[in-house]
Amino acid sequence: MITINGEKLEKSEIRLSDYLAEKKYKTERIAVELNGDILPKSQYETTVLKDGDKAEIVSFVGGG
Repeated sequence: MITINGEKLEKSEIRLSDYLAEKKYKTERIAVELNGDILPKSQYETTVLKDGDKAEIVSFVGGG
């Protein structure tokens, strides 16, 4: 099972870029932590989340 932002996915694996597209994330406005490490944006396309992985996705919001 894969956990993203505390939500458990009933999948054994999913490509990170596919998940981000499915959830309509704008990659230029997010950061992804995978298993405790910040993932470089250059690796979003090639990273496959697998059973046991834990990811956190945070969005940057402007304000003032």
